Amino acid sequence: MTTARDALTIGLDLGTSALKAVALDAAGRIRARAGASYPLATPRPGWSEQDPEDWWRAARDCLARIRAATGDAEILGLGLSGQMHGSVFLDAEGAVIRPALLWNDARTGAQCAEIERRLGRARVLEITGNRPSAGFQAPKILWLAEQEPEAHARIARVLLPKDFLRLRLTGTAATDAADASGTLLLDIRTRDYSPEMLDALEIPRSWLPPVHEGPEIVAHIDAAGAAASGLPEGLPVVAGGGDNACAAIGAGIVAGGDGVCSIGTSGTLFVHAERAVADPEGGLNAFCAAVPGGWHLMGVVLSAGGALAWFAEKVLGETAAEGAVFDRLFAEIADLPAGAEGLLFLPYLAGERSPHMDPDARGAWVGLSLAHDRRHMARALVEGVGFAFADCLARMRGLGLEPRRLLLAGGGARNPHWREILAAQLDRPLLPAAAEDGPALGAAMLAGVGTGMFADFGDAVARCVPAAETEVTPAADAVAAYGGLLARYRKLYPALAGAGLFGER
Repeated sequence: MTTARDALTIGLDLGTSALKAVALDAAGRIRARAGASYPLATPRPGWSEQDPEDWWRAARDCLARIRAATGDAEILGLGLSGQMHGSVFLDAEGAVIRPALLWNDARTGAQCAEIERRLGRARVLEITGNRPSAGFQAPKILWLAEQEPEAHARIARVLLPKDFLRLRLTGTAATDAADASGTLLLDIRTRDYSPEMLDALEIPRSWLPPVHEGPEIVAHIDAAGAAASGLPEGLPVVAGGGDNACAAIGAGIVAGGDGVCSIGTSGTLFVHAERAVADPEGGLNAFCAAVPGGWHLMGVVLSAGGALAWFAEKVLGETAAEGAVFDRLFAEIADLPAGAEGLLFLPYLAGERSPHMDPDARGAWVGLSLAHDRRHMARALVEGVGFAFADCLARMRGLGLEPRRLLLAGGGARNPHWREILAAQLDRPLLPAAAEDGPALGAAMLAGVGTGMFADFGDAVARCVPAAETEVTPAADAVAAYGGLLARYRKLYPALAGAGLFGER
């Protein structure tokens, strides 16, 4: 195990709106940070795309700044994390064929139905732990074959977002079991691609990178990558993990029964398990963990903090990127009673993953009256996100997976009012995570374990993850109020979907 004071690993996280990088030392301290943003394209309703070349420019910039900030420190390794499910299509020369289709792209509903027709929903669930969802990679490949056949004919390789950066830095195509779980092509029990899925969907295995465990060294920075990033040639690069899997490690979630509720653009409820657990109805995602030999069950709320940002920007006309607007909104809604005086909100602005798996679902305020104003709308929106998390937790409990402890992470977790509301809605104590670097920290920790800077994951957590803050205990009166409101909330989706109000473009 390497413990030199000037030994560092770098973690890089390719997010939906920005790339973040951190340098981590053997004592668990962040020695440098860098970030860079890039645009998101929505050329049609329900579509979500980005140019991978924008990611590459951001990665070069951040890595160069990290290297400049760390001076003569020895860099031991690089770990990669990133947004899951996206499809980067490359030709035989390694050139990007078209903009990448992202995790929150909802265009592939017909292809999801086709996957179920070919294999049967039960069989897909049995193999992959998941039912087909518009966000996954496999239906995106089928969509390209049907809608852009000339582009499909040029495919030589299909990569997940973070793995595109690895290819540019090292010349090596590789992925990890956690991120590959989100392709809908992985057998989560064997932790490798399913020949049955590949054959049924006519996807050549040669298009896909080999699958490794998160801390495994799978590549080294090549000469071109070193020239572009400032990193030393030959630097080891570990497999890494998807953003949620790495965020869990960064929060100290590495053992069975530990869980984290994260509020970012999307929201996730993530519980680590020592065995593969799948939801037989497919309402939750079952993935491999970035910790070797681990799995996790995850509920995904596609519009969490992103719903509040949408409200601030599109309804109030304020700039959500500045952050202060959220503090003002929470100050305004703090004195309103639970239930926003009769107003409820469905947060399905981009369709929904858990528990409905419905890309055509849409958001709605229900119960608006002349007595309501922006405060009530904001309060109902925040509560709607919380109810979506409560749906996910109830589904997990029904499968016998009760979190032993539940951390609260992400940007939304920083606001004390949202913490209190969510604790009451989930009816359980929450431990606000002290670490703030999320997936980037988890990626750096994976590199630390893989290169020997840390002895194991327990050592990495002990060094890198501060003790959680004082837990947030739910108020009894709020718990009682939200219990009744949750029952009302759960009637809205089937009522609106049954009336045919979703699915129209």
